[in-house]
Amino acid sequence: MQCFVYVLGCAGKSRTITYVGWTLDVERRLAQHNAGTGARSTRGRRWVLLYVETCATKQQAMSREWHLKRDRPFRKSLVQRAIATSIISAPQSGADC
Repeated sequence: MQCFVYVLGCAGKSRTITYVGWTLDVERRLAQHNAGTGARSTRGRRWVLLYVETCATKQQAMSREWHLKRDRPFRKSLVQRAIATSIISAPQSGADC
């Protein structure tokens, strides 16, 4: 069973936030997050996919998710790359996502 670890990004007015998760179907999961039926912390925001990684097993995906959640420099580099390529907009001053 192939699993995926993913990183989502949401550009707010004052900051860009990320969310890390794992799934069996990345497109379905992204749609759930954007529909407000994903994780509670992702509700009410418009998310874009910043990164996907394939894992051979659920256990490997969950382990990789744990590591990516703690790798802030990596997630920050993903956000900077997304801003540079106009996938998400740069934060402005004001309210968050």
